[in-house]
Amino acid sequence: MEKTQKKPRTTREYIEDQVAILSGSPECGTTHYNLGVGLIKQQKWDEAVEELLAAIDNSPTLGEAYVALGGIYLQKGDLDACINFNRRAINVRPKFAQPYGNLGFAYVQRGDPEAATDFLEKAISINPKFIQAHSTLASAYFMQGRLDESIAAAKRALELDPTFAVALNNLALAYFEKGAYKEAIEHCDKAVANGFDVQPGFLKELEPYR
Repeated sequence: MEKTQKKPRTTREYIEDQVAILSGSPECGTTHYNLGVGLIKQQKWDEAVEELLAAIDNSPTLGEAYVALGGIYLQKGDLDACINFNRRAINVRPKFAQPYGNLGFAYVQRGDPEAATDFLEKAISINPKFIQAHSTLASAYFMQGRLDESIAAAKRALELDPTFAVALNNLALAYFEKGAYKEAIEHCDKAVANGFDVQPGFLKELEPYR
């Protein structure tokens, strides 16, 4: 007799399960966090914030909750709040790579690549396979004119995933700045093929070299 395969739970069912658990254990920080994650998947940002804050109230060292809050505020465009929550994550879990990577990304968005570089290098020292940190570090180096280091960081990201489109675009930009137009076109085309929305202005700059 064949076993029937168990259907994966929907996000709604997952949320209902967490609510049921909380009804019996309202002070369980991990369950508040799990509920917050489910609400994030439904893009119910304000409700997710409420649950994640409850998670922190009940489990102050739950670094993932601070990171998730930082992600919500990044989604809302509030870089200050994003930075604040990721810094708080580091305070409670200094060996957790994710908040360092998130801070690096936030500082790149803020136009402060020097601060970003410090956080991204720390993230990679904790987790050398943190692909987003390598790719964001390539951006931070590029913003500082450190083109060879930008290329090296993007290549490290691509060693982890050869189809990582952001890193492919980073390589294209750095090669273009170095005058390596063939390599720039090659990596730009790969970025597009892997779903990256390359800036139209950059595509136009590449046209004369095709």
